[in-house]
Amino acid sequence: MENMRRRFVLNLIAYAALRDVPAIQLCRLAGIDLPALQGTGDYIINNQQLNNLWREASTLADDTMFGLHFGESLQLSALGIVGEIIRTSKTVGEAVEQAAALSHLLTDLFRVIVERKESHFIIRFLPLTERTDMFVFRQTIELFMVFVVHELDGLLLRKVKPEAVQLPYRVEQEAEYTRVFRCNIEKSTDDYALVFDNRYWSESLLSANYEIQRTLLQKVAAHNSTEGDSLREKIHQYLLTNAYLGIRSLSEIAANFNVSPRTLQRKLKEEGINYQDVADEVRKSLAIHYLEEGGYAVKTISYMLGYNELSAFTRAFKRWTGKTPVSYQKN
Repeated sequence: MENMRRRFVLNLIAYAALRDVPAIQLCRLAGIDLPALQGTGDYIINNQQLNNLWREASTLADDTMFGLHFGESLQLSALGIVGEIIRTSKTVGEAVEQAAALSHLLTDLFRVIVERKESHFIIRFLPLTERTDMFVFRQTIELFMVFVVHELDGLLLRKVKPEAVQLPYRVEQEAEYTRVFRCNIEKSTDDYALVFDNRYWSESLLSANYEIQRTLLQKVAAHNSTEGDSLREKIHQYLLTNAYLGIRSLSEIAANFNVSPRTLQRKLKEEGINYQDVADEVRKSLAIHYLEEGGYAVKTISYMLGYNELSAFTRAFKRWTGKTPVSYQKN
């Protein structure tokens, strides 16, 4: 469990850094030894340090929905955790059941069970401990609920929409919860649950595409730019880390960074660039990486980069490099 917790904490710190939170300051306030955490030894994060980390990250980022937004950004990081499940499961149902059985490796705050009904299946998050710190509990459980929704995207390589999301409290910024979860939030008596249509249950996993996702992981690791100070660099890293189902829109990025689209564009303009330029930088970088490293079909690469038509990808790539994707790949 400590290994998984260490990985989780590192991901949280990296995401906070993208949100302009200084990693050194965050760890100092949380009582965490950052060099020891990043080292090769068995540095243990206790519950109090983890609770402190949640609180300080949310405060420094000025975001009461920090857990919600962190969960939205965990898509690629999740591949490292569920990679074995992807390789050993044939269907979404099998993967969901295996993931639920392993949930204790990630948290001791709740357990996950899966219930199959006639028309839908429900993933329930059942609290295990007394919730003495409701703020931290809520941040954590919302993170994992969002994480599940977005990880299903990775299993099927398309955006999955729940039928319902049930929480035992009313959310203040309902529009943002609806955007992240892709459906309306239902207030329940005491349930934390995700409800999905049964049509997803028996769908075959696109495990053949796991290799192209691994290629993306390698690209992200090589980039390693979370320490960049500029907003341009932070957005570039975020787009890169969440790029296996296309490039996020300006409004989606702004919402995750907890600012308005106009504010985000203004800050980028101050750095001499606009959002579309950053997005194209990421698309170009990934397109070249996929063509050089993977031997993947050009049509697959086009889809992974979010292009609806192969012709649109071909025109863009020729504008970037002077060559078509096919000719570039052959050379």
